[in-house]
Amino acid sequence: MILLAMDINGIQVTKRELEILKMLSRGLSSKQIASELHISVTTVKDHRKSLLVKLSAGNVAELCYKAAKYINL
Repeated sequence: MILLAMDINGIQVTKRELEILKMLSRGLSSKQIASELHISVTTVKDHRKSLLVKLSAGNVAELCYKAAKYINL
């Protein structure tokens, strides 16, 4: 079961995706996020890719910009 955390401009993101998005917006690397959340770097990258697709962003900077427009990171 996937728990939805938030609706960002009509796009639903999971609790984990939101958590990773917040960490990305703080400038943490995938390796740092993985270490802090006790998950693999590959899992972090998979969540990041999912967020990029969901928010139609070309890179992490654009992803954070778009997310910040709709939620308070």
